[in-house]
Amino acid sequence: MMKHTGTVPLETERLILRRFRAEDDAAVYTNWASDSDVTKYLMWKTHESVEETRGVISDIWLSHYEEPDFYQWAIELKEIGQPIGSIGVVNQKEQTKMVHIGYCIGKAWWRKGYTSEALIQLVRFFFDDVGVNRIESRHDPRNPNSGKVMQKAGFRYEGTLFESDWSNQGICDSAYYAILARDYFHTPQPPV
Repeated sequence: MMKHTGTVPLETERLILRRFRAEDDAAVYTNWASDSDVTKYLMWKTHESVEETRGVISDIWLSHYEEPDFYQWAIELKEIGQPIGSIGVVNQKEQTKMVHIGYCIGKAWWRKGYTSEALIQLVRFFFDDVGVNRIESRHDPRNPNSGKVMQKAGFRYEGTLFESDWSNQGICDSAYYAILARDYFHTPQPPV
């Protein structure tokens, strides 16, 4: 069994990973949720108003934070003191001790290593603190930078399932990556 802790605060050199707060609505909307370039390959639609963002924060995230197996973090950039993205568990299987991670980050912060930094910290947290056996993620192959994030965090490419998923672009292939506990504990990990 996994030792669930819920969404606890985590920190890296440049980031604070924390629970979302109601007052994050404007930053979430402005920094990524309203940008169709960010949501292009995701499964949720671009937000059309800050009210829509407010609803997601309150109805989907804040309402579940007291559940011990709910994991959803705001990626806050210390330098500016506001969230620039999100990262969390989108699926989990207790029987196999698996968590599936999803993430997104605002376009202004692409290719700066922030998402990899957050994912590396979550890998450490889930293996060391929660006791998972497998951490996996997937991406639309038309968005190869997402796969690079996974590779930087120590994930290995496992294969592509053809026309097995969907995104805002319609039916799509799905490239799967994962890291296992046995590899994590026997391989030097990237610094957090």
